[in-house]
Amino acid sequence: MTQDRPSHIEEFLKTAGWQTAARAPLPGDASTRRYTRLTLKGCKAMLLDQPQTAETPIAPPGATIETRKSLGYNAVARLAGADCARFVAAAAYLRAQGLSAPEIYAADAAHGLVLIEDLGDTLYADVIAHGGDACRLYRAAAEALARLSVPAPDKIAPGLPLYAYDEAALIAEIDLLTEWFFPVGLGRPAAESEIAEHRALWQQALAPYLQTPGVFVHRDYHAQNLMWLPERKGPACVGMIDFQDAVAGSPAYDLISLTEDARRDVAPDLAEATAARYLAARKALGNPADPDRFRSEMAVFAAQRNAKIVGIFARLHQRDGKTRYLKLLPRVWGYLTRDLEHPALLALKSWYERCVPHEVRFASREGETK
Repeated sequence: MTQDRPSHIEEFLKTAGWQTAARAPLPGDASTRRYTRLTLKGCKAMLLDQPQTAETPIAPPGATIETRKSLGYNAVARLAGADCARFVAAAAYLRAQGLSAPEIYAADAAHGLVLIEDLGDTLYADVIAHGGDACRLYRAAAEALARLSVPAPDKIAPGLPLYAYDEAALIAEIDLLTEWFFPVGLGRPAAESEIAEHRALWQQALAPYLQTPGVFVHRDYHAQNLMWLPERKGPACVGMIDFQDAVAGSPAYDLISLTEDARRDVAPDLAEATAARYLAARKALGNPADPDRFRSEMAVFAAQRNAKIVGIFARLHQRDGKTRYLKLLPRVWGYLTRDLEHPALLALKSWYERCVPHEVRFASREGETK
């Protein structure tokens, strides 16, 4: 008979020497992962519990776009799904760069169980909310990102390629907006002509930035996934979590994840100072970026990410019953509306003005979606 999950967890913790630890489950969010804080004889660790059947699988290496699409959204968008081996490998890569990903104490990737270093409770979002110096924290986060702005490895572990954040993945993400926001915001499905035009315009906007080698992209680099560790030196003072969906992509992506945060307002002057610090840090490391081109790249990937998040938050509301995400939509639409003012996105700006009027974008702040 197949062993049940609680028994697997107990066996895993026993083997790791943590079976008798006191346990305190952490509240969940939008993912299927569960975390439990463990305390044993004054030492702390975190149990990452990722049920292997909770999500559709990632595509195998070498899979065609058609195969990826047949396997579902995770495969085409290149999300890790329930693959804990990717979390373990990405943590090792980040630590090798001198950055503060959690140390891995034990792992049973086949059953989705990982025992990791507990980086504490000092989330950026919480530190700033309690009066922490946001400028100092964001400066450090920008400097840590600069360390990752080098060509990414082909593999992050034997047999584990670091997949490219390619056109198919990026377009699958923006498709979430037409698939899920239209029914929520407009009360109707998107027309096929609207979907096709949206995709074509995005393909044109993204094309100039998909030809160069990608860097390691965390993919969710924001104040809820960064820990403030001031006792550590240099870029190691930025603790990183939830990087299992890492890919090789644009160096602008993580920077705009940080400065256009869906869960909290980031003042434009702070966002600008953070971008400037990132560019300066790259230059100091001998890896400068052309400022004008990089600013255009930032605008494009900011808009792409925000379009995706609009779709994700609408899906969380409509499919999963997590209505609290509707309250975040106006902030994300605010970012996206501003992003679309960039000259590189004028054609997309026109599409959004025709297909998603401003009053629809911001109605959900008071729960006024149709």
